[in-house]
Amino acid sequence: MTATTRTSLDVATVRTVAELPFAAADRYGDESAIRFRRDGTWHDRSFTELAASVRAIALGLIETGLSPGDRVCVLADTKPEWSEAGLAVLAAGAVLVPIYPSSSPDECAWVAGNSGARVMICDNAAQLAKIDSVRDRLPDLVTTVIIDPAGVGPVHPTLAGLFAAGHASTRGDELARRQAAIAPDDPSVIIYTSGTTGPAKGCVLTHTNWLALCTIIQELEYVVAGEVVYLFLPLAHVFAQIIQFGALYAGATIVYFGGDPRRVIPELAEVRPTFLPSIPRVFEKLYTLFTAGADPAWLARAVEAGLEVRRCERAGEPVPDDVAATYEAAEPLFAKVRGAFGGRLRKALTGAAPIAASVLEFFHAAGVPVLEGYGMTESAGVGTVTMPDRFRLGTVGVAAPGVRLRCADDGEILMAGPNVFAGYWRNDAATDETIVDGWLHTGDLGTLDDDGFLTITGRKKDIIITSGGKNIAPANLENELRQSRWISHAVMYGDRRPYPVVLVTLDAEEIVPWAREQGLTGDLTALAADPRVRKLIQDVVDAANTHHSRATQVKRFDILDRDLSQDSGELTPTLKVKRSVVHANHAERYDALYSEVVS
Repeated sequence: MTATTRTSLDVATVRTVAELPFAAADRYGDESAIRFRRDGTWHDRSFTELAASVRAIALGLIETGLSPGDRVCVLADTKPEWSEAGLAVLAAGAVLVPIYPSSSPDECAWVAGNSGARVMICDNAAQLAKIDSVRDRLPDLVTTVIIDPAGVGPVHPTLAGLFAAGHASTRGDELARRQAAIAPDDPSVIIYTSGTTGPAKGCVLTHTNWLALCTIIQELEYVVAGEVVYLFLPLAHVFAQIIQFGALYAGATIVYFGGDPRRVIPELAEVRPTFLPSIPRVFEKLYTLFTAGADPAWLARAVEAGLEVRRCERAGEPVPDDVAATYEAAEPLFAKVRGAFGGRLRKALTGAAPIAASVLEFFHAAGVPVLEGYGMTESAGVGTVTMPDRFRLGTVGVAAPGVRLRCADDGEILMAGPNVFAGYWRNDAATDETIVDGWLHTGDLGTLDDDGFLTITGRKKDIIITSGGKNIAPANLENELRQSRWISHAVMYGDRRPYPVVLVTLDAEEIVPWAREQGLTGDLTALAADPRVRKLIQDVVDAANTHHSRATQVKRFDILDRDLSQDSGELTPTLKVKRSVVHANHAERYDALYSEVVS
């Protein structure tokens, strides 16, 4: 059966995601389910082969004594073995608890301990060492399993060992019995929120949640049969889990990145995906790469022409001659943009953090539709969606099928539907605060227009209230600053202060080459204090300020001599800024920005 004629699964075929890999094997058979790089070569594995691996590992887990409902953590980089292990956990009737591979030992201890995990599946010796260092804090943990046993003692259980034990097992009836006993509203995955404030909370997502997302993806044709999906996102994040389940459901091929984050962009040209889920930073980097050095006025005309050409294409209208001429001059640049993604990208999806409208406009103009959605772990990653024929740049789209949205009197976005999670693991108080009368209180602020398009205006807890009583949503100006090629991060501050200030970090990939062209050192510490660099940043701040009222403009800034990092606790694994940590780490710098009177 070819990719163009085969049909996807439906809710009548799959009752729980524990059944998903086996139903996909029955439907899609020898078609490619996953592709991965090994020893410099790309390899494919069919849906039938994937299901066989999942079945064997699930039986292997049962042989270890794993009981239905037990929690199993997976601590690994994004790779086929992660998916096989995770799907096997579900198939065995247990509950999957992902952990970010970048997590510290203390963070691992919190997730594994709070969830009461019985089994820990670790990527390699380095990840195993984290768990070993906190093992005395994990009384429920019985078994640790290693994926890559290099550097680990031979007696240690391995994923390959589970596979072998399961392959030899005669307990297939037990596996079938467990899957039949799973109820659609049972917990399937507990994803711990990144925790920009306080300890991470475990969001309990049910089988119903995931299948609701699969049907949404199918209805919107986000992922379709035969699609090639490039996946580099961490599988500990809800966004990556959506893609994994959605691709299995639709009959698409997941191509796992080669493991080196620095090679994501080169691999895109090699893999030539038709669908790309990504975080904004990848699109921002490419935007900076392609627009650096371009005349701003010419670029603005090119983007305007490109957007008009795309509108005409959607409407089936002829392109006006003057627009066509402008677009033709820009087409060499736009062709390079499409080529960077492999030349056959049908659509890309950005999520997990805000992205500037100007970045989206550029890619749309170039013929690379980057669609923005909105969701959170508590909503199984979905809330609003955009489509190639229905989008409004500057908004995050309209409510996904089956999802209800409204804004409370204070502007907080409320959400209801089959995507809303079951609650926080072992935290009824937090659940009761978050789900009220069936509505998920997102903590985000926004507005809905008459056509149902949602605009995010800020995070409720991030709102800065100056000493003059002015309410400021810092994300707006911060996002504008981050569009600069020179700036990596920008963090505004000003709660109960007379005016807002901002700390910025330099983008080393951009500022160092520029500095060397100017005869300056490439050392970031020196560059942060250099008057010429400060002039560059001052110009960026001044330009951003022109888009905001005087009371909300940044009056002063400082440049850090290093970037924000996960190691310092300033970034989550999905690169969201932990404001409270940044503010605490750099309190003296913020105080210094208020030491002089500003007119």
